[in-house]
Amino acid sequence: MTLKILDDRIRSVVGDSVEVEQVATGFIFTEGPVWDPRTRSLIFSDMPGDIMRRWSETHGVTTFRQPCNKANGNTWDLQGRLLTCEHGSRLTRTEDDGSITVLASHYDGKELNSPNDLTVRSDGSIYFSDPTYGRMDGFGFPREQDMDVQGVYRISPDGEVSQIADDFAQPNGIALSLDESKLFVNDTDRGHVRVFDLNADGSASCGDVWVDVTGVGDGGPDGLKIDSQDNLYTTGPGGIHVFAPDATDLGVIGIPEGIANFTWGDDDLRTLYVTASTSLYRLRVKVPGRKLV
Repeated sequence: MTLKILDDRIRSVVGDSVEVEQVATGFIFTEGPVWDPRTRSLIFSDMPGDIMRRWSETHGVTTFRQPCNKANGNTWDLQGRLLTCEHGSRLTRTEDDGSITVLASHYDGKELNSPNDLTVRSDGSIYFSDPTYGRMDGFGFPREQDMDVQGVYRISPDGEVSQIADDFAQPNGIALSLDESKLFVNDTDRGHVRVFDLNADGSASCGDVWVDVTGVGDGGPDGLKIDSQDNLYTTGPGGIHVFAPDATDLGVIGIPEGIANFTWGDDDLRTLYVTASTSLYRLRVKVPGRKLV
């Protein structure tokens, strides 16, 4: 595929071109990739199949967990334990012994919609998005919505769940700026990225539109990540859009299938692993991703 260059600064972030490799295929709908440097492997979700998978160069694709309550987004906590958003209305943590701890399932007495994606702050706070996709047939468990809104939430280090925002159409990908002063969240249905100011106590304010994700081709803002130089990557029309810290769209990485999410991996964190519909792809970039564990 091709790299569409909109600003020459993308050459120092991604490169002059891209070479996209399909490393595995035959899935239903891939999501939630997270790199595990301890095993040099990638964990990712296949929601409609109700299965979490692991891929490595050595062993190929193996089953990580099945069933998985229609898992979606994954990341690591500060102790290196796996955190997972489940479309069965839970956010969970996998303990060292393999047992599952539920960190959030309700807010204000109502069942969460279907936790989608998440990010962790250095104080241990967990921020996550809660759209309704997991209440749809195929991607989750069809059922009536209990919540009145599609919001964004924080789990404090002591386990308290609070609401950051309640005015999204469908919140989705979520990431922190390098200095953790900003929280970026995609609103898929409205086609834009919003940014919140984070206070020292973990609370948030503002929430203005940071950028509209526009372009030619299929796709919208779904997965969102920030690299080690504060460049923001998000899915969007035509592929993965790369935005500079000043919100300039630097260019678009084209992928052969519709993209849901991505993460950086390998020892140097310069390989971008992409979960795209039925397949897993990878490509090399110049600026590494952020170390999570």
